[in-house]
Amino acid sequence: MSSPYEGLQQWVEQLPELVQPLGVAVAAMIPYVEGEGAAGIGIMLGVNPVVAAVAAIVGNFLSVLAVVAISSRVREKVVAGRGGEGGDSGYASPESSTKRAKGQRRLQGWLNRFGVPGASLLAPLALPTQLTAAFFTASGVRKERVLFWQGIAIIMWTVVIAALATGLVGVLGW
Repeated sequence: MSSPYEGLQQWVEQLPELVQPLGVAVAAMIPYVEGEGAAGIGIMLGVNPVVAAVAAIVGNFLSVLAVVAISSRVREKVVAGRGGEGGDSGYASPESSTKRAKGQRRLQGWLNRFGVPGASLLAPLALPTQLTAAFFTASGVRKERVLFWQGIAIIMWTVVIAALATGLVGVLGW
């Protein structure tokens, strides 16, 4: 075998062309794999880089869309149960962050410091987009804003990693 992935590449090549991007999209729905991981894996396994990137973006975004829809409904019920406390302004109070886990405190700090755009673009370095989106929505950020900036982050990171993976595959001859 000339590459460690040769057997998997041959198996992927035998799959119908429609199934290949579906597999990449499903992989992109998995937290921590995300769009960038799924695109990179798809490219290394022989899926066309553009097809892999688009499928990964779509799969990752669909999972974020589902998480935002669910967490938005949960937040609405919680707020209604409290008698309408907490507006749709955007952020949780700093006092509430003292009881949160380390990752939640870090994300709240990014949200306070960089706003939704900056935190959305930085968060994939540490947390899955699904968790980030749920946190933002639970914090009171409007779901449309969360979806817009998470979409931008998914596209940006997936394209960057797909470009790097395409170059890596070319250099290593996979």
